[in-house]
Amino acid sequence: MIFGNTVLTDAMAWKRVAEPLVRPPNPEDGPAVWQLIKATPSLDSNSLYCNLLQCTHFAQTCAIAERNGDVVGWASGHVLPKQPDTLFIWQVCVADAARGSGLAKRLILDVLARPARAQISRLQCTITQDNTASWALFGSLARDLGAQMEQVPCFRREQHFAETHESELGVSIGPFTQDRARALLD
Repeated sequence: MIFGNTVLTDAMAWKRVAEPLVRPPNPEDGPAVWQLIKATPSLDSNSLYCNLLQCTHFAQTCAIAERNGDVVGWASGHVLPKQPDTLFIWQVCVADAARGSGLAKRLILDVLARPARAQISRLQCTITQDNTASWALFGSLARDLGAQMEQVPCFRREQHFAETHESELGVSIGPFTQDRARALLD
């Protein structure tokens, strides 16, 4: 803004970054999703083929975030075959440059708010005991959705992972309404 001979600028403008675009993935996103997950040491890597299937067969239960043409976020999930009201979140991943902005929650809410997901009233996932970021994310999501969060044993290190991976605790969040999820996106 110009005031007399002085140019006034917004001192915080340098900190503002374009808001990521969140959308369903497409097959062309598979390699970028695979790279993003590989660059996140706390996540188990999948094969590129697995990520391609997620970007095609499961696109309606996954979400991708792009900023300036770069993939900066990913959430993958699927509807449980025997529980059509439950969305299982497999992985949530946010690039370092986009962390701390609420993007992980926004990715999940984007999937929940889609018209084709109207029947979803519960979320499930698994989390290792030491993954504080995921516990914080899903705890916050449960509070925002006005839903209960329950924790149960799921996959044990000794019994299921042959002692090669930490135990995964099952998490269940619900019930909640799609209207509540949509309102959180506004």
